[in-house]
Amino acid sequence: MDRPPYSLLALLPLLVCVGLGSLLSGSAAAATVTAGTPDGSELWGYVEVRPKAHLFWWYYKSPQRPSTPSTPWPTVLWLQGGPGASGVGFGNFLEIGPLDVNLQPRNSTWLQKADLIFVCRSFSVSPPAAQDNPVGVGYSYVEDDSLLVTTDWQQAADATTLLKALVDEVPTLRSSPLFLVAESYGGKYAATLGASVARAARAGELNITLGGVALGDSWISPEDFTLSYTPLLLSVSRLDDNAGDEATKMAETVKDQIASGNFTDAEGSWNDLLGFIRTRSGHVVSAVLNLSRLLSVSSQDMYNFLDGSLADEATANAAAAGGSSPNAGAKAKPMMEEYSRRLSGNDGSETNTIGGIMNGVIKEKLKIIPKDLEWVVLNQAVYNALVDDIMRPKSMRRAN
Repeated sequence: MDRPPYSLLALLPLLVCVGLGSLLSGSAAAATVTAGTPDGSELWGYVEVRPKAHLFWWYYKSPQRPSTPSTPWPTVLWLQGGPGASGVGFGNFLEIGPLDVNLQPRNSTWLQKADLIFVCRSFSVSPPAAQDNPVGVGYSYVEDDSLLVTTDWQQAADATTLLKALVDEVPTLRSSPLFLVAESYGGKYAATLGASVARAARAGELNITLGGVALGDSWISPEDFTLSYTPLLLSVSRLDDNAGDEATKMAETVKDQIASGNFTDAEGSWNDLLGFIRTRSGHVVSAVLNLSRLLSVSSQDMYNFLDGSLADEATANAAAAGGSSPNAGAKAKPMMEEYSRRLSGNDGSETNTIGGIMNGVIKEKLKIIPKDLEWVVLNQAVYNALVDDIMRPKSMRRAN
């Protein structure tokens, strides 16, 4: 579901990783904890947005920012997709941040045109003090799984609380128009957060100017996306007619479940459809399943459904693991777990995976991350907490 936006969005930068959790395992955290580089070009920290719920943020100041700009210099708050993906790692080091996963300068960084804040909106759970290596998303986590957010409006409230704190921690925010930029599932949050920020600003509760909201391939109408899969894949001969008929029936089931308000069932049926497409199309799936292009440092476009090498790679990987072909009926959720495990670099075979640097040199640089917190790309528990919200179209949602 995650696709890097490379068009009009390529003009903006500010990176914040938002997540929930305690700053120290087994102890309460301060309301705000801020660190950074000596020159102030980077700031990061935790904000306790609710009791026992802590968000990690990371701010980059653009070296191109003029000391006295003739027009307001923009700040971009990046919202990752998923749900359950970490923007502070994925969006930062794999998409738009100043460094790539090899920690080399990125020529196309959005930091050339704006300040950046990366946000991980996904939250992991703090373990008991005796438990090592808790599974988490990003560097943020809650101390109890009952605190995991279940709707985009809950996340918007947390992110708005974060921004209220950042106005004091990042002084440039008061004079810098804030642009909310999102991809994939992050688009649901961006629309909701935009409404929340505008409301807080009008009420005098937030000293920020909302510059705009930009959505890239955003998951705001699940029904329309789901109904589009079969015609597209039929048009490029990645499904035969029999498979196309079955996929159409499955998509119609999703549509009916959404219409009747059975959003949890719709999510299950949608995952069944993705698994069916995977087995009948030569390993072509949506971004939730089409993972192989993400597994290398020099990743190519994972949306290239015309690339037949995906099927070859999947078959080879299955054979190497002692399994069957990729047409064994794998479901989306297990594949998401594999996505998380593979990208996090847990096997220790590489250092320049996103998980390798986030649990290594980056964690060492930041210094304030709990020592037992393991950074992972995607967390199934976070996804599950939002399962009733995933298939809800944004057009049906409104602020209270």
